[in-house]
Amino acid sequence: MPDVSEVDPTTVLNCDQQRQQQLVTLLQPYGIEIEHITNNDTIPGSFFGDREAGLMGNKLLLRYDTPVHSALHEAGHYICMDPQRRANLDTNAEGDYDEENGVCYLQILLADHLPKIGKERMMLDMDSWGYTFRLGSAKSWFENDAEDAQQWLINHNIIDSDQQPTWHYRKAK
Repeated sequence: MPDVSEVDPTTVLNCDQQRQQQLVTLLQPYGIEIEHITNNDTIPGSFFGDREAGLMGNKLLLRYDTPVHSALHEAGHYICMDPQRRANLDTNAEGDYDEENGVCYLQILLADHLPKIGKERMMLDMDSWGYTFRLGSAKSWFENDAEDAQQWLINHNIIDSDQQPTWHYRKAK
């Protein structure tokens, strides 16, 4: 894990070739497949466009300039959404407030499973990209105000009580 005091928070980590391969391995238990999109091509399934990750069915679409936080966020949507939405997924993950918080929390946890990234760096990248949290930063939210997100993920068997992914996505109730 990098020393975050030495990281330039204005430069987010991107999904270069090596990181895309790491994402393939990380997300394989969820059935998520990485599809590489040629740089400068439009990313199909991207809700926000530009460099942001796309999501269509179980495919996570990435360019080499797609931020890792975007890839993990969209993967988190796939993992956290109910089975009906997952079956019909094309671009817009939808979801409610609680699910969105669960997605943000999960992307931070998943970052700890990517070499040379980790939670601290993920939270810096989220802040520099413009994610907003009531307490002013992703780290403050994660450490002091995210009990509801944590409990939502536990209730859906996405993480366990030790804050570790179960490697299962949300099932029907």
